[in-house]
Amino acid sequence: MKNTRTHAEEQGQLKAVQQKLRLAYEALSDRAQRYAREAKDQKTYLWENRSDMDHAEKVSTRLAAQQIVQSGEVAKGSMARIAKLIQSPWFGRIDFRKNQNQSVPLKIYVGIHTFQDAKTRENLIYDWRAPVSTMFYDYELGPAKYNSPMGIVEGELELKRQFRIRNGQMEFVLESGLNIMDDVLQEELSRTSDDRMKNIVATIQRDQNAIIRNEDAPVLIIQGVAGSGKTSIALHRIAFLLYRHKDTLTARDILIISPNKVFGDFISNVLPELGEEQIPELGMEQLADELLERKVRFQSFVEQTNLLLEKGDDAMRDRIAVKSTVEFMKQLDAYIGHIKATRFTPTDIFIGNYSVPAGVVELAFNKRADLPLTKRIKWTAEKVKHEIWVNYRVELATSERAELKRAIGQMTKKSTLRAFYKDLFAWMEKPHLFKPASGGRLEYTDVFPLIYLKMHLEGVDSPYTDVKHLLVDEMQDYTPIQYAVLSSLFDCEKTILGDAFQSVNPYSSSRAETIGTVFPQAESVQLHKSYRSSYEITQFANAISPNTNLIPVMRHGSAPQVIPCKTPKAERAHLLLELERFTQGPHRTLGIICRSQKQTETLHTAIIRHHPDAHLLTAQSTAFEDGITICTAHLSKGLEFDHVVIPEVTHQNYVNEMEKNLLYVACTRAMHRLTLTHSGTPSTFIPKAGAI
Repeated sequence: MKNTRTHAEEQGQLKAVQQKLRLAYEALSDRAQRYAREAKDQKTYLWENRSDMDHAEKVSTRLAAQQIVQSGEVAKGSMARIAKLIQSPWFGRIDFRKNQNQSVPLKIYVGIHTFQDAKTRENLIYDWRAPVSTMFYDYELGPAKYNSPMGIVEGELELKRQFRIRNGQMEFVLESGLNIMDDVLQEELSRTSDDRMKNIVATIQRDQNAIIRNEDAPVLIIQGVAGSGKTSIALHRIAFLLYRHKDTLTARDILIISPNKVFGDFISNVLPELGEEQIPELGMEQLADELLERKVRFQSFVEQTNLLLEKGDDAMRDRIAVKSTVEFMKQLDAYIGHIKATRFTPTDIFIGNYSVPAGVVELAFNKRADLPLTKRIKWTAEKVKHEIWVNYRVELATSERAELKRAIGQMTKKSTLRAFYKDLFAWMEKPHLFKPASGGRLEYTDVFPLIYLKMHLEGVDSPYTDVKHLLVDEMQDYTPIQYAVLSSLFDCEKTILGDAFQSVNPYSSSRAETIGTVFPQAESVQLHKSYRSSYEITQFANAISPNTNLIPVMRHGSAPQVIPCKTPKAERAHLLLELERFTQGPHRTLGIICRSQKQTETLHTAIIRHHPDAHLLTAQSTAFEDGITICTAHLSKGLEFDHVVIPEVTHQNYVNEMEKNLLYVACTRAMHRLTLTHSGTPSTFIPKAGAI
């Protein structure tokens, strides 16, 4: 029941702060306009007087104009933040008394951004990332504390309230003696999905808050069940780090390794909502192409997955499985050691009238076994040149230095990188493990081992030395060697997240423990509670791929439907019926999630006759939109839909471990409704009624 007095009190506070926010907005608007006029005047002055100005004056005028423009951009950024606060200034309030001698508790209104009274400099709104705001997430009424820059501050929480303020209007106030987060969270989860991931600052749970505010782990591995919010938590952690280290860390210093461009578009809204710039993104294949200088053609991960699904090649599965282990990485390390030990045959060097014995050359070469070969030859040449200086007191001419380097290079066994890599398997006595893909391309599973070999033999100049924090999503889809490459390239803090149960290729999947072998300094955390799907959908999916650690959120909805159809034609008719119900219903997003890309293309052709706005996602897609989306389970990872339809769930289509994982991923994309259809023998992975 609404407390009228409380509501009136908070309504008055809301109106008073909104008025101050509007005044601040107007002042910023005036300032931005003034900057625009001044910048225009500077440019006009420069143009009209350019012939009478010397170079120094021109440079000074240009710099002044640039500074004015930058000040204008800062003002516009502040205006954007104030505009958001006017619409929704805060979502929580806590009253905190430091000690009994404090006559009045500190009222802390928690919102997306900080806002101070222009005259008194009093904080009217506290940023959710501020140290004091963590008490809103971590404590109920009673003893509480927070870690300030001056040390730990202890006291009592005497009041805790949660609000929903939208479009400037207060929709509710909840008074709390209990954990009000759950009530608000349940209400938020029951809403329909948008075409972008949203910020979760109003509903961050205690365990999530601890992960977001973790500043100590150099590498943080987040293993989270489907729907646990791990990606959103990771993005909020980035926003927190940007806030905490605003003087040394910017959005340009951070990089996201993203599974695909559609996923990147789906999460693109979160950081701008929190007032931060968008973070640069990079796909693993784009990274590989850059490291191989675009000289090596290779199969994509999607192509590899589709081949496994369509051809069921056991030999290909074996090749992938072997190359996705820590043991294979150790063998590759041993092979690199073998090459370095046998590739170099030192001989005496004669440069003009000067000579250097082979033993001296060998000694110099062996001192830097840690260097890639190209740099090692250069190092050896420098040492031999120094030896000539010591013995003969002669400085070699440029042509003689080139001759020296060439002579040392000729002592090295020549071979292409690809030939060295192919020879690895002969050295392992397993030549069958190397097989080119169609058109002579490398199989995807060979790409990062080749890059790893290149790093150790030739060296790679990393273009990412400025990256200060790396975020890797869908961690289960990358192998130990891929992580070893990332470790070498990115000497920075890392957040790595994923779910072993959502691997679309179980033959090349990694668990947190496996990743930890590459990053022994890593801290691992687990998220067991699933928030995305209703209780019924979560239980249905968990019966497909049981995870005893998963805790479903207690938000109830309709039970998943398994629709048997007599013929493929009848199944297609039922699918169209589901689409018609969707277009007339309250939901905003429906995903038709298929086993393979070929199946999605066939369905899309049939559906667009009736629903021309239906979207087909492919590996080349760049955007996620409202409405009907047709995609594979692989491309659906990280996305969510109000309603998911999974067609053709037959024993023929879903029979092995890989296909079971795909079915699990597809089911866990559904928030409110889940429908499976089949017109043949149903897959044995579909849970029986008694199983859930």
